[in-house]
Amino acid sequence: MAFEQSLDQIDPATSEAIDHERERQESTLGMIASENHVSKAVLEAQGSVLTNKYAEGYPDNRYYGGCQYVDTPEELAIERAKALFGADHVNVQPHSGTQANMGVYFSVLEPGDKILSLSLSHGGHLSHGHDVNFSGQLYDVQQYEVDPETGYIDYDALHEQAEEFDPALVVSGSSAYPREFEYEQIGEIADAVGAYHLADIAHVTGLIAAGVHASPMDHAEFVTGSTHKTIRAGRGGMILCDEEYADDVDSAVFPGAQGGPLMHNVAGKAAGFAEAQTSEFESYAEQMVTNAKTLADVFTDRGLSLVSGGTDKHLLLVDLRESHPDITGKEAETLLSDVGIIVNKNTVPGETRSPMVTSGIRVGTPALTTRGLEEAEIETVGELIADVLDNPDDGDVHDRVASTVDQICDNFPVYE
Repeated sequence: MAFEQSLDQIDPATSEAIDHERERQESTLGMIASENHVSKAVLEAQGSVLTNKYAEGYPDNRYYGGCQYVDTPEELAIERAKALFGADHVNVQPHSGTQANMGVYFSVLEPGDKILSLSLSHGGHLSHGHDVNFSGQLYDVQQYEVDPETGYIDYDALHEQAEEFDPALVVSGSSAYPREFEYEQIGEIADAVGAYHLADIAHVTGLIAAGVHASPMDHAEFVTGSTHKTIRAGRGGMILCDEEYADDVDSAVFPGAQGGPLMHNVAGKAAGFAEAQTSEFESYAEQMVTNAKTLADVFTDRGLSLVSGGTDKHLLLVDLRESHPDITGKEAETLLSDVGIIVNKNTVPGETRSPMVTSGIRVGTPALTTRGLEEAEIETVGELIADVLDNPDDGDVHDRVASTVDQICDNFPVYE
């Protein structure tokens, strides 16, 4: 029977693609800031029989029978997230960080309400109001920018903009802003104009959980995040909020924005949150930031320009326009990919190229830190990246870099 056959028997093409992807992850250095490698425990949870179960609703209040066991991982994920972040209420059902944001918007906004958020080209995120995303199509969005001279958010200018625009919701959070947000200041700005504050911590969930990054919990009515980036849990999103908004948030997620939760992913969140409660994870998060700062020092010494001059967290945004004006972000991404270093092209403040070309690259340390790389290895990786960018047409340099990447990957496997 086909039901009893393994994947390589029933679908060899898909099985082969998965094998190739595992080999790719093992044989390249993943430096996309939003990616990481989850543990075997999280993989086991996400590949479990929970994928078979529909569980519309919430623990102890489902629309289907037979949920007595799937309730447990959801309850564990909720309680662990409450403990990690100090939240009154947590919803772990959003399928992604974007759908977590959707849940907040649907809970307190009406179509046409005003949102003030960070511009995508200055490090923001699609789901914060870009016009190609539902958030920009349903709501009246104005975006703030970083100071072009410093690369930092100017909070005085943000306050003035908020007073002029009078938003219903102010969003803090980003996909490529390398500095910590001043959550308290943004909360005060939102209060001053009678707006809610949504802090999207998608990129820094793990750093906040480990206590190595400031938390917005005391300064925002709503906190959203991804659960698979720096925190290395099951892929998806979550919403944290004050108890007074709990019912509105829960109904906005289900049935407002999505149907049955992905219970295997919820179990992966529970497993990852359990790992995040350990001292080992705290050391991991500290090393992630140390590695990013080390990488920033190498890049600066090699003449690369960093937006804001460095980083407070796990990612760097490299602006190539000054040091390598003839190399686009897309070209840099391809050059580095060819030698086994995986980064992504990224827009930079004042961007003049399209988002599919860009003038910068975003570089992160979560996955390399998971593999066990520390300062010495990160310095080597930084030098390799600079060598490739400085010698885009030198095949000998590229061969040397690729060989060194192979050695690093062999020395620091993802899965033994």
